[in-house]
Amino acid sequence: MISVNDLKNFDPAEYLESDEDIAIFLDEAFKSGSAKHIVNALGIVARAKGMTQVAQQCGIRREQLYQSLGESGNPTLQTLLPILQALGLQLDVSLKRA
Repeated sequence: MISVNDLKNFDPAEYLESDEDIAIFLDEAFKSGSAKHIVNALGIVARAKGMTQVAQQCGIRREQLYQSLGESGNPTLQTLLPILQALGLQLDVSLKRA
């Protein structure tokens, strides 16, 4: 049986085991259209990949990465693009279906 403590300790980063898992996870976040949800999902992916490693690849301080992808984070495009690149991802644009 699952306890309340099990749910409180659930960390989706532990289940992102492949680049495909990560791409699907972030694609769903972007489809939500919610900036807060997207930033939260990026933070989860960065933790799955290793915050220190991602920060080093971005050329930013680890603390700055945590702030940008934290609960009140709002990364600029100038921060977002290197984060995506460090995660091995790219941003694509397509027409929205009616």
